[in-house]
Amino acid sequence: MKLILHIAAWVIILGLPVYNLYRVGFPRQFVWGYYITVIVNGLIFYGNYLVLIPKLFFKERKLQYYLASTGLVISLFFIFMFISHLIFIRFQNDQPGQTRENRIVQQERGRRPELSRRPLRIPFGPMGVSTYMFNAIAFTVFAFGIRMIERNALIAKRQKELEKEKLNSELAFLKNQISPHFFFNTLNNIYSLIDINKEDSQNAVLKLSKMMRYLLYESEQGETRLSDEIDFMNNYIDLMRLRVSEKVRLSVSFPENHENIAIPPLLFISVIENAFKHGISYREKSFISITMEMTGNMINFICENSIVTKTENDNSVNAGIGLENLRKRLALLFPGRHELEIDRSQTAFRVTVRIQLI
Repeated sequence: MKLILHIAAWVIILGLPVYNLYRVGFPRQFVWGYYITVIVNGLIFYGNYLVLIPKLFFKERKLQYYLASTGLVISLFFIFMFISHLIFIRFQNDQPGQTRENRIVQQERGRRPELSRRPLRIPFGPMGVSTYMFNAIAFTVFAFGIRMIERNALIAKRQKELEKEKLNSELAFLKNQISPHFFFNTLNNIYSLIDINKEDSQNAVLKLSKMMRYLLYESEQGETRLSDEIDFMNNYIDLMRLRVSEKVRLSVSFPENHENIAIPPLLFISVIENAFKHGISYREKSFISITMEMTGNMINFICENSIVTKTENDNSVNAGIGLENLRKRLALLFPGRHELEIDRSQTAFRVTVRIQLI
């Protein structure tokens, strides 16, 4: 796209004199002078744009860049003077009848010399030098500005890619964090359940198998179906029920009828995991409330849990990592289309996520 824009600009710039030559009747010496000026300014522009700025200025060799840029402008000025002088001589020789005396006679008779018969002025007088320097500075600044804009855009793009890679790494960390301790704890619970209720233990093994499959394979994609994500969260909650006592009041509500939309995988599981890890007590009454609602194209997710006394197994660092990862993922995946509210009181911890889908 950038190459096409450059080609289109040069077609317009180089085509204007041809149009003026045949439609307006501009003298040929003017067209030649125009082309020389355009080529010189183009060399100044592309010399800075393609070579000097990326090779010197962007590599912290600024003094060398200033010297090289100045040398380019001065050398092209002498080349410009030389070529302009050759053209001046060429067109002066093509106008043998246009001496100073003839022009004076024509003016006294009231006849204006033809435009095509006017002699070519020397372009490198005081006015020509100042015009050349102004154009050289303008095209140098123009090239510098475009390069800086492109460089900043590239840096922003790379920064976003790095943020995505970092988020993917943190997501992988969270997945690995969920898998090992949850897997072994759930296996222990299932083992103790086998002698008590064989059917429940078989269902637990099936749910665990589905969860592991989702973690290992389906969540590797950039998006997953909302129904699959809800099934994953339901399986997780059902298996965690095996560990909670009767003193824990657990309330779960997920939408049953909804459009099968695509969402990023494992978006809410860290909040639910933190609720079970830090919000239940085996000695006193506690609660966990998990709710998801679909209102039009809006997802409302609320997870609230009681605050219990910290134990030796409490790990607030991992909890912070999970919530910070959620914050970054929402900002990257749903810019301007999400809300994340974290409220903490003396007795409860509440996380609210609102996502506006396209």
